[in-house]
Amino acid sequence: MPPVLPTNNKITASHLSQFEPLSSLSHSRLQELAGLCFVEKVSKEIDPLRLNMAKAAQLMFLLSGDLGLRFQDGSKKILRAGMLAAKHSIDSQRLALQDAIALTDIQVLRIDSDLLDIMMTWDQLSRLEPLKKEETVSKVSKHEQTSQKPESINTAAIDLSQKNNTSQWMRDTDMFSADRLKSGIFSRLPTANIEEMFRRMQHVELLAGQVVVQQGAEGEYYYLLQSGEALMTRMTVSQNRPEAIRTLFMGDFFGEEAVVSEGKSNVTVTMQTDGAVLRLKKTDFNELLKAPLIHQVNKEQAQKDVLAGNAVLVDVRFPSEFKFDGADGAMNLPLNNIRNLIADLDKTKQYITYCQTGRRSSAAAFILIEQGFDALLLKS
Repeated sequence: MPPVLPTNNKITASHLSQFEPLSSLSHSRLQELAGLCFVEKVSKEIDPLRLNMAKAAQLMFLLSGDLGLRFQDGSKKILRAGMLAAKHSIDSQRLALQDAIALTDIQVLRIDSDLLDIMMTWDQLSRLEPLKKEETVSKVSKHEQTSQKPESINTAAIDLSQKNNTSQWMRDTDMFSADRLKSGIFSRLPTANIEEMFRRMQHVELLAGQVVVQQGAEGEYYYLLQSGEALMTRMTVSQNRPEAIRTLFMGDFFGEEAVVSEGKSNVTVTMQTDGAVLRLKKTDFNELLKAPLIHQVNKEQAQKDVLAGNAVLVDVRFPSEFKFDGADGAMNLPLNNIRNLIADLDKTKQYITYCQTGRRSSAAAFILIEQGFDALLLKS
C-alpha cells in the first residue's frame, strides 16, 4: 500500500523510511531530511520529469497515483504507488526514460540528490566500527581552573567505548546538521580526512567559567564545541575590559586563527556553561584540514579573476596597514574582525586573501572556507 499522507502533505520520517535508499538512514537523519524535502501534486496527463525547470539534481519518488513510463527503446510500463518498484527513485538517466505521464493525479516527493548523498556518506561514516584507540577526557574543579594553563589541562585516558564515541556524536543532527555538512569545511574535505579527523580528536569535558583558549597563548589545538555554550572575547590596549565578540554554541569551531597562522591566539574563549569540546592537535590539523582546504593562486591569475568580476581581492591586515600600501581595488577585512564582517560578503563571489607573509591571510582564508565561502590564498 502507498504511504498515507497527512492532509497538509507534510512528510515524516516514517514516510521516508519506506523508500530506498532512504530506509538505510538513521532515524535522526530521516527526521532532518523530512523537513528538507517537499511533496508536489501533479495533475493527470502532465510529465513530472519536465516540472524540474531549474534542472537541479533531484531524486523523485512516487507517493500516490499511477505514472506511465516510456523508455528510450520504445517500451512502456505503468508505475503504481506502493509497488516494489516505486520504492526506488524515478531517475530518467538510470531507467533510460524517454518521458513520463501522470495517468491519474499523482503526488511525488522531490529530494536534492547532493544533499541526500552528503547525508548518506555521513551516516555511513558514523556507523564504522571505532578503532581501539584511547582518547583523553578531563573534568577539573573550580580550584584547579585558576592554577592551570588552558592548554595544559590534566587529562585521564579512557577507552572510546566508555565515552561518547565517534558514531554517537556524528549522528547528532544539532551539531552536524545537513546545512553544516553541505557548506563549510565538511563539504570541501576528502571523506577519508573527515573520518581520520574525528578519530584523532580528543574529547575534553569542561566546567562553566573555565578558560579553554587564552588570548596571547600559543595555538596548539583546533576546537569543536560538542556541548554547552562559550563566550569569545578580546582585550585591546585601549580597553579596560574584554570585548565580547560572539557566543559559541554546539557545533561551532574555534582556535583556527592561531593554529593556521602558527601564532598566538587573539581571543579568549571561556565556557559559560558546563560542556565539552573535541580538539585536534595542530600537527593533525595541518595534515588533515589545512593542506587539503587552503589552495593558492598566483598574482597573474588573481588579477584576471578580479578584472573579470569573478573574484574579490581581500587584504586581511589592520586598517592602518591597508591604508598605507593596500592593493588597488582590494577590500579590507582585518583578520581580527573578519567574523563580524562575514555577514556582508557575497557567497557567489570568490575571495582571494593576502597579507605580507601569508600567515594572516591563511587564517582568513580558512575561516571563510569554514563559513561556506569560496576562498583562495594569494601566492607570495
